[in-house]
Amino acid sequence: MKSKLRELRTNEEGMTTAEYAVGTIAAAGLGGVLIKLLMSPEVQDLIWKIIQQAFSFLFFS
Repeated sequence: MKSKLRELRTNEEGMTTAEYAVGTIAAAGLGGVLIKLLMSPEVQDLIWKIIQQAFSFLFFS
């Protein structure tokens, strides 16, 4: 009887499914934020300037 109670107390079946669900929701939320950031004109301009500087440094040094 004690072993059965101990097994019921320590049984974590289903916990990994819940953890995957939380991780999936977090990843989707982060992806949404990144898409929103990358679609903003300010961030696009910043990325374009960084790329231009990187290529000008490589080819015109």
